Amino acid sequence: MPALGTSQGTAGNASPGDRPGCARAPGDTGAGDTARMQEGVAQPVLGSCRESCCILEMGGDTGDSPVLVGAAGGPWGAAGDSTASPGQSIPRQAMAARPAGGQKPQKPFHIVTPVLESLSLSKAAGTKVFMKMENVQPSGSFKIRGIGHLCQDAARKGCRRFVCSSGGNAGLAAAFAARELALPITVVVPSSSGPTPVRKLQELGATVEVYGKVWDEANSRAQELAKTEGWVIIPPFDHPLVWEGHASLVRELKDSLEDKPGAIVVAVGGGGLLAGVVAGLQQVGWQDVPIIAAETLGAHSFHEALKAGRLVTLPDITSVATCLGAKTVAARALECARECQVISQVVQDEEAVRAVQQFLDDERALVEPACGAPLAVLYSGRLQRLQSEGRLPSPLRPVLLVLCGGSNIHTAQLRALQSQLGLR
Repeated sequence: MPALGTSQGTAGNASPGDRPGCARAPGDTGAGDTARMQEGVAQPVLGSCRESCCILEMGGDTGDSPVLVGAAGGPWGAAGDSTASPGQSIPRQAMAARPAGGQKPQKPFHIVTPVLESLSLSKAAGTKVFMKMENVQPSGSFKIRGIGHLCQDAARKGCRRFVCSSGGNAGLAAAFAARELALPITVVVPSSSGPTPVRKLQELGATVEVYGKVWDEANSRAQELAKTEGWVIIPPFDHPLVWEGHASLVRELKDSLEDKPGAIVVAVGGGGLLAGVVAGLQQVGWQDVPIIAAETLGAHSFHEALKAGRLVTLPDITSVATCLGAKTVAARALECARECQVISQVVQDEEAVRAVQQFLDDERALVEPACGAPLAVLYSGRLQRLQSEGRLPSPLRPVLLVLCGGSNIHTAQLRALQSQLGLR
């Protein structure tokens, strides 16, 4: 994957001199790398909690009754998900307080991610494809951009505790921000999220409550909790400050790319990323760049809203891409389609999961099915079809894929999804 431009930071444990855009001078042993990193963008690694204190409370009902989960175990009881016992006190990472009002402004919690060319995707799409590697963000996805921005604003205004509803990735971003701000957080997740995001949230020190089957039900519970004095709700996608934070992604593209892309391909769940991309395009004067909005069938609330010309609520979320699972898309997403050219594409779960496997083989990076939706658009030849239909120009300038990332996946889960969908 050849790198385009430079990156000010990236996740992982490799030294800065081993990363794209961080070449060392001859004779440089790397001894000054740590100091140089500290001068740039912070690069914490997800799941590095070591010293904390979280008391566990285990419930027995995983239906509509909330189940509080601390740093050990969960309602699924999967072997290997935790090594702690109910009621055990778990160490938590010590956290330094951040500057208060009137002091030096905080740096954002997100990093500047690399832009890489994908030869395999370029071959499949019939035009050059660059990837904005949001999967290397500290929280595992692009969500830290907007949610981190919103959390910093709430902290400055005196928030005493965050509460967030999430299918996984928004909660991880909020929990990461809360840890950096030395504030407690409660994250409400639906049972459909599974044990992986719950475990990762616990590692970040969050109190996790499992409520309902889908995100919409978990969100109702979070709204109730947010009525507590001093608690502030952190919406996973529907807030202007979230969109403002996500817009930073496009400003980085403006600095990295030699010219504006022929199209930008994104995944759409609740519509926060789409709203942020549109905001960014407008800020840099690229509002004529088409956006291809990818969803999976069974989580395609944006597609249905576009068809109807109004917000539509799906009866249920049936897709395996649970992180795209908002039954009603944000109203702002529909407005974006009136301000920019947004082309909706819906793929089958099988296509998304197949694309995840193909991308893992091609680029050695594992992403979740929500990210597999835009990958499937490129792998399946839909780009060429849109060109033949006159909806995209031909020839097409290089395409930019927002590799949104996602932490709700591991190799065993990918194999299970493949078996569930008859792909093995």
